[in-house]
Amino acid sequence: MPPIPDHSLRYALVNELHARPFATIEAPCTAVYVAVKRPSEAAGRDKAEDRAHLLSLLARHGAAHPAPEATHHTADLGRHVLKWESHTEFVTYTAFEPGVGERPFDPRALEVFPDDWLAAAPGVRVTSVLLRVDYIPETEGRIAALLADWFVPESLAVSRVLDGAAIIASDFRIDRAGHIRMAVFVRRGTGGRRIGRIIQRLCEIETYKSMSMLGLARARELSPRMGALDERLNRMTRAMTQDEASAEDTLQALLEISSELENMLAESSFRFGATGAYEAIVHQRIDVLREERFEGRQTWREFMMRRYDPAMRTVKSAETRLAVMAERAMRAGTLLGTRVDVERSAQNQKLLESMDRRADLQLRLQHTVEGLSVVAISYYGVNLAANMAMPLAEPLGLSRTLVLFVLTPLVVAGVWAALRRIRNRISGPSG
Repeated sequence: MPPIPDHSLRYALVNELHARPFATIEAPCTAVYVAVKRPSEAAGRDKAEDRAHLLSLLARHGAAHPAPEATHHTADLGRHVLKWESHTEFVTYTAFEPGVGERPFDPRALEVFPDDWLAAAPGVRVTSVLLRVDYIPETEGRIAALLADWFVPESLAVSRVLDGAAIIASDFRIDRAGHIRMAVFVRRGTGGRRIGRIIQRLCEIETYKSMSMLGLARARELSPRMGALDERLNRMTRAMTQDEASAEDTLQALLEISSELENMLAESSFRFGATGAYEAIVHQRIDVLREERFEGRQTWREFMMRRYDPAMRTVKSAETRLAVMAERAMRAGTLLGTRVDVERSAQNQKLLESMDRRADLQLRLQHTVEGLSVVAISYYGVNLAANMAMPLAEPLGLSRTLVLFVLTPLVVAGVWAALRRIRNRISGPSG
């Protein structure tokens, strides 16, 4: 070993690339596949319940238990080989049984999962698949006859895969027993690991298709609400250019619409994001199959293009529409808020002008009061000064009228100067 420490996650990350190995399956065989998901908040579920449910099945058959933190496990259940995987939102169980029964897609194959055990599952069934794996007949025309008996012709998708190593077929319909049917015809001599990869990819296509279709259900659920909010938003936008309602009321209504749209975005963002990821996995799994047309039938890719892709476009359209509506409401609210601010600024300007007029009137009134104050104080001051001066003025032969005549201008000037000085001290030099 080189004298350098490893990153704490080095081995865990490398091992992640080799997790979930493909099963080694020999033809002919029958496979039963079940995917279980919690109805809500599946990504944040307690995975200990999934593990406990698995252990209860393993205990019935005396099979080995997985490691405490394992996300996949393969166990021998006697006649069956069980493969269990834990994913972000769901868990899957696949049971392989050697040989094929005389009755194709016999629902009794699901008996490997007891009814009481299925009823106790911590979730609901997302999908279940019955797979029949057999060798390609000597005459391929026999395949067409079998497929006509097993599947609905108008939905049937058939193709050669992996350079002719196998022929896969399904109509993606739920049969009377509640399962999706898939048929796999492999070329003699095909290795067990290659057969395991084919089965794994077919099950993944069905599972991720079903999981991504949950996004379509969410889009359809949101569509009426988005339509109603869109109409309200249009009315509010038109009201912005008219005087039908006050700007404050319109702004409040727009804020309510924006809040509801943001809540819808928050509630659906995970589902829409997961739908996009699942859709990409579906197409990637089909790509690696390297399909070739079989006797002019539609391939799996063509089936998805005609039936599945439009559903995914609907989901993307709903996601885009919701985001655009949220942006529109936010922009409209911003514009209306600007309008309210401008109107308030105009009101404030008028208020300031009114205050200026009142201040000017107050100043004039103050000057008037000040003049009256000078007169009143001067009147009493003149009389007081005259009373004080008369004892000196009488010996000189000066009359009271003459004394008042002389004192009045002096007292008035003094009072005016004193009041002005007092006002200047109170109001400062600028007053």
